[in-house]
Amino acid sequence: MTDPLAALPHGPGFRFVDALDSLEPGRAATGRYHVRGDEAFLAGHFPGNPLMPGVILIEAIAQLGGVVAQSDPEVPPLENLLLTGVRGAKIFGAARPGETLSIHATVEGRLGGMIQIAGEVKVGEQLLASAKIMLSGDQRE
Repeated sequence: MTDPLAALPHGPGFRFVDALDSLEPGRAATGRYHVRGDEAFLAGHFPGNPLMPGVILIEAIAQLGGVVAQSDPEVPPLENLLLTGVRGAKIFGAARPGETLSIHATVEGRLGGMIQIAGEVKVGEQLLASAKIMLSGDQRE
């Protein structure tokens, strides 16, 4: 796969991974997202004090986790891969315009079309969010 980020089905307005810093195909990755300040959700969250919503931090983990899962050289990519579960999510802080998120995702397990991911989001050394998420997709025949 020449561009692992091409596996993301999200359009530009809902993509929260700008670049990969590392990728162990099928195992783990670290990526980045720069909070530009012009994202639509920031206008209302919160006027005069824009903060990236915690659910978007969790979505960033899911997106990077999908990139990792779809890059596994031993398992064909799944079709219709979706975020289907979140547990143990903790939001410790918020990102602001101008900050760059460091996102980490690790595949903890796979069973057929289900993949468990552990991830976290930081700005510098500050942990903003962590979660275990479930991705599910259809196996190709």
